Amino acid sequence: MRSPDAFDAFYAGSRDRLLLETYALTGDVPAARTAVRDAFAVAWQHWGKVSRLEDPEAWVRPLAHGRAQRRHTARPWHREKGLDDSVRATLEALSRLSTLERKAVVLTTLSPLPMDEIARTIGVPRREAERALQSGTSQFALAREVPSTHVRRLLEELRVPLAAERWPRSTIVRRQGTARRRTHTVAAVGVAVAALLVSGTVVASGGAEPSTLEREAATTGITVKAPEQSEETTDLALDEATLLEEEQLRRYGRGLTWTERSTSANLGGDGRVVPCQLERFADPAGVGALVRTSEGSQRVTRTVKVKRQGRTRTQQRRVREVRSTVTEFVELSADAQRAGAAYDTALRWYAECQDPRTQLISTHRVRRVGDDAVILSLRSWAGRPGGISVALARSGQALVTTVVRTQGGAPDARTAAGGLAASVNRLCGSPGVGTCAGPPGTARVSPYPVGRPAGMLAAVDLPPVSGARGPWVGTDPERARTNFASTRCDNTRFDGKGLKHNLTRTFLFPANTQVDTFGLTQTVATMPDKRAVAFVAEVRDRIRRCGQANLGTSVDTLVQRSRGQQEITIWDLDIEISDSRSVEFLMAIMRDGKAVSQLGFTPDQGMTIARADFTAVAERALDRLSDLPSAR
Repeated sequence: MRSPDAFDAFYAGSRDRLLLETYALTGDVPAARTAVRDAFAVAWQHWGKVSRLEDPEAWVRPLAHGRAQRRHTARPWHREKGLDDSVRATLEALSRLSTLERKAVVLTTLSPLPMDEIARTIGVPRREAERALQSGTSQFALAREVPSTHVRRLLEELRVPLAAERWPRSTIVRRQGTARRRTHTVAAVGVAVAALLVSGTVVASGGAEPSTLEREAATTGITVKAPEQSEETTDLALDEATLLEEEQLRRYGRGLTWTERSTSANLGGDGRVVPCQLERFADPAGVGALVRTSEGSQRVTRTVKVKRQGRTRTQQRRVREVRSTVTEFVELSADAQRAGAAYDTALRWYAECQDPRTQLISTHRVRRVGDDAVILSLRSWAGRPGGISVALARSGQALVTTVVRTQGGAPDARTAAGGLAASVNRLCGSPGVGTCAGPPGTARVSPYPVGRPAGMLAAVDLPPVSGARGPWVGTDPERARTNFASTRCDNTRFDGKGLKHNLTRTFLFPANTQVDTFGLTQTVATMPDKRAVAFVAEVRDRIRRCGQANLGTSVDTLVQRSRGQQEITIWDLDIEISDSRSVEFLMAIMRDGKAVSQLGFTPDQGMTIARADFTAVAERALDRLSDLPSAR
């Protein structure tokens, strides 16, 4: 029931409190006042849902805070002229706190929220919120040279600059909210009409299957032009109601119970909310952002031992175990060109992920989702191993990223594409968002070029190693005067005349100081096409003859393939170095046109990789080989 009287009472009873909180967070009266007004307009837009909440103010609060902080970040901490000295000193002390500390202090002091709710509002665990409150209070009290018990009094003094502020009538705020709702409705109708005109049908759904989008607006090849932009309408694309909800998250795990953990504008902490992310935003000059993290869990039975009265008993307990975490990250740029640059930036974060012990497994291009879309599948073997799926799309001015972390392998590309399409379609029709998503299609492609120079393996390509401590670390590429990727069987050299970009580098685990011979070495070069073919054939022939000569060497060919301009051979060699000792050596030789690479791996002291993992690394080396600067 859209009761104007109930909304008007809510607006009159909470606007001053929210304005004080928002001003304390930003030190900017105009930004705070506009943000609170707009947040109430959005609340009226969704009043049917908001009015049924136990605490509607808790719904409006993060919306007002986030909008105010986005507005005032375009300039340093704002100062009003004619401020009282005490108020000015309080604002100065607050500005020296981190965003997380400032939120913890302000909400604890000025809002009616309990600590659990404060932690949820700012998007961190309670323990971290308590630490932020403690450190922020101490720093604030030290800056103001008062006991910590005086913090409340000083923050309450911030009401003074706000006393002269006049609020618009509730009818004006409701009118603004109604206009927002109509904008959404008109855009949605435009999408539906376009879809019917083109196909005459409605896209059907199969529930959690990624190729179908249940109850989600979907079009095929239709570009929806957003209304003309303004500061007022830009925020519409960042309405929390456009983010994924439980119904769309089910595709990532049947049988899981999905719980929203946090939703924010990503202005707290260091801003790094997903693996491989290097900065708070891919577009630092963006006009807004929203991040939502949800957990998929199930109840499992665990057997635990309990001590009672000196006796140990075994009991079974039902516990909640998180199996999957989904983070949806939406950024809105000022124009499509900047959004494209943000897409490229984010793609580099994930394609050359710098998180230790994280490996890129595959890359898929996605069709019919936004203007550009890609899916990267990774796995992490740090701490608790798990899979990571990163789905990235740009649609108009919007950059949409969905990151799924699981205990097992990452979701397959079709599932990830379905989730990405759902995310784009939730936003579709909002100002700033361009092309909607149709039924997505995926195709595996070569990984994006990384490193300097491109064309060689990077740490992100390498698999886990049993018995190893720390991450892979690669030496700087250098001229291939010595080729440690070769064996005594082939003695392949990459330093002849006519070779270009003849480089070599070795990857090691420096934390394992007792290991002498372990390492994975890659050597590359380009040469004329015919010479490259002969070069690879000669290496194969030497390895074959070495095994046949029975000189204490056994040769097992794992892969031999030739297709078009590409060819690859992978061996497992067991080389006898004394009557009592032999050394296993995994090696590969490959060619893509005129680019050639040799890959060699030597295990040591229990540190090794599986044959399948070495084969995958060799295939990745072949995929990257065409990116050598002189390969084309």
